[in-house]
Amino acid sequence: MARLVRPPGPRVRSLGGSFSAFRADPLGFLTRCTEDYGDLCYFRAGHQHMYFLNSPALVQEALVTKNAAFMKSRILQRAKSLLGEGLLTNEGASHLRQRRLVQPAFHRDRLKRYATDMSALAIRSRARYADGAVVDIDREMMRLTLAIVGRTLFSADVEEDAPTVGEAMNALLEMMPVLMFPLSQYLQYLPIPFMRRFMKAGETLDKTIYRIINERRASGEDTGDLLSTMLASRDTEGDHSGMTDKQVRDETLTLFIAGHETTATALTWAWYLLAEHPEVEAKMHRELDEVLGDREPTFEDVPFLPYTGHVFGETMRLYPPAWAIGRMATMDLEIAGYQIPRKSIVLLSPYTMHRSPKYWPEPDRFLPERWETEDPDRPKFAYYPFGGGPRLCIGERFAWMEGVIILAALARKWRFRRADAAPVQLAPLLTLRAKGGLRLRAEPRY
Repeated sequence: MARLVRPPGPRVRSLGGSFSAFRADPLGFLTRCTEDYGDLCYFRAGHQHMYFLNSPALVQEALVTKNAAFMKSRILQRAKSLLGEGLLTNEGASHLRQRRLVQPAFHRDRLKRYATDMSALAIRSRARYADGAVVDIDREMMRLTLAIVGRTLFSADVEEDAPTVGEAMNALLEMMPVLMFPLSQYLQYLPIPFMRRFMKAGETLDKTIYRIINERRASGEDTGDLLSTMLASRDTEGDHSGMTDKQVRDETLTLFIAGHETTATALTWAWYLLAEHPEVEAKMHRELDEVLGDREPTFEDVPFLPYTGHVFGETMRLYPPAWAIGRMATMDLEIAGYQIPRKSIVLLSPYTMHRSPKYWPEPDRFLPERWETEDPDRPKFAYYPFGGGPRLCIGERFAWMEGVIILAALARKWRFRRADAAPVQLAPLLTLRAKGGLRLRAEPRY
């Protein structure tokens, strides 16, 4: 057999390979790999062979052209113990069936209803701020997006439960990065405090979700929310069956976590960037005043707030919540002339792609104006905050609308300024959070 020729990359002869360097500073490590080795880089993390792809063509090959040769990476496969067979973890024909059943929840008529809830909850949220008050903006955005997910998923007010539910979800999210460790599949059997907290968190969320599912099935009421859509869905291309309670639980938990965590993270970074760039903030305020006047934002207003949308989009370029995407090869395949063996991990990073000077002039600059005209020379996958291909985030339109409405509703009344001059550090966990949170001072606009 011919010797396997691997792409260039850091060759570390220790038992762990590059695992320690990657774990200590994943964003810095991947950025250095791109600078030192180009668009395709190989490194070893423990016993795992990693192939880092960082060009639009290679990303498209992994997510679209050769999508069938991959499955979700180990971290999400092991997350099945928590998430079950939801859209994040499901594979193959079962994933396609589930996606067809959930898709109606994101049709235009449903989104219009969700927009009303988003605006109302954002207005309620901003009423808590006071002139000069220091706001933990990351917690506020988590609380707000949690309330929105609760209202749109369940037609339930979970804002009062935010501390309990938020604590449970944080415990689950903190566990996710641990799932990439060698032998992590055995941690659940160990009676250690970390795992007890993890199991208790799962039980807390399960109890809440199953109670609401049972109450809704008993009432038979269609409230127009996502839960009603899933309970009423039928697989029109398959056996016409609906979803079991377990399937509904898996999907709602998956969307509950993904729908509140990712959007809250993006909004946190948006407020940070607006605080750091008052000229951008002033331009967004002018748009809001011209379009909305004294009105609150609605579904119909979203297309007429393009600059607010550009602020949100540019935020996700610089700070994509899903900073990395992993896939495991289910067969031997070839990419860019290199053989990728079965069970290897292909790693993609929207963070490094979005900051590449090959595709973005002044890549580290916050410049919403760059979205005002389309760049015909920029490849499609130079920007992919929601992934791509058959597994493109099903809630993409929901998230875009939510981001614009929340920015508009809060910025109509408030501006935020840095509460201190301490440097903001990145925390690339399951999502790209601000390390230690982010404190901003609220100032009324009028």
